[in-house]
Amino acid sequence: MRAATTAYVGVGATAAVLVAGLVQAAAEDTAIGQALGVSVPAEYRALVEDAGQTCPEISPNLLAALIQQESGFDPRAESEAGAQGIAQFKPSTWESSGIDGNEDGVRDVFDPEDAIPSAGKYLCQMAEETKDVPGNRQDNMLAAYNAGPGKVHKYNGVPPYKETETYVKSIGAMAEIPTGETAPTTDQAATAINAASDEIGTPYSWGGGNASGASTGTCCSPNGSSGKAITGFDCSGLTLYAYAQAGISLPRTAAQQYAASEPVKPGDTAPGDLVFYGSSAASIHHVGIYIGSGYMIEAPRPGVAVRIASIYSMHDLYAVARPVRHANEEI
Repeated sequence: MRAATTAYVGVGATAAVLVAGLVQAAAEDTAIGQALGVSVPAEYRALVEDAGQTCPEISPNLLAALIQQESGFDPRAESEAGAQGIAQFKPSTWESSGIDGNEDGVRDVFDPEDAIPSAGKYLCQMAEETKDVPGNRQDNMLAAYNAGPGKVHKYNGVPPYKETETYVKSIGAMAEIPTGETAPTTDQAATAINAASDEIGTPYSWGGGNASGASTGTCCSPNGSSGKAITGFDCSGLTLYAYAQAGISLPRTAAQQYAASEPVKPGDTAPGDLVFYGSSAASIHHVGIYIGSGYMIEAPRPGVAVRIASIYSMHDLYAVARPVRHANEEI
């Protein structure tokens, strides 16, 4: 990629000039794909590929979408409801359905080598237990994974619970994106950068920001269409919001966004890539949007508004990664 010609000029009235120059460089020199979906971390791809072929009712991409929805590929995830691990098994379900996938003599819900094969097996079990229920078999299988097969039988299909309905639709949509490794187009990356640059000066707010631009506790959009003030953004809320303006859905947390992205080599870094900070994939705590020439747009921390900063402004730069999808069975 040719280096951007616009020099770093600071934040404020000159920020738009900087961003415009960097975006123009991106448009001229970078072509980074077509779409976005589930990207399986390299260490789990073989596990998902194998477990996704446990029975005809599931596929590797469906299983990948389910795990992304459940935990964002976080093997230590724990929910308020008591679900555990990368596939979010409740203890009672794990006791009855967990398997020793790596045959080390221990069934460990926090070990992906056990939990991912167990998720494939359990999905197949749910498909069998709901095979006579009217409606879409895949939807019923996923609903059973989320709410239990008893609820699917009770309601003769997907239970009328908002959480379950959203769960089924989200996984189905992620699993059906066309085959091929793809990423945001140059135009989409530019749209995301411009959306983020428009928020320069917006206050930091822990938990702030979602796909519509709404901040936690405040239902509004950045243009104030609801008539309410924006509370602000946290780091991953800003990146989530910016890419949503380009029609691309990112997971909520920085760690989940890393799991949904593909690391790029330093020489291949392009505007629109995401910049991650932490000591490991499991400890990622911050993310920004790369805009070129070693700079990013970020929502840094409480008391500091959305700004342009050097990607080296924090000591624990972990990786630069691009949201990509390994679709269908090409995980």
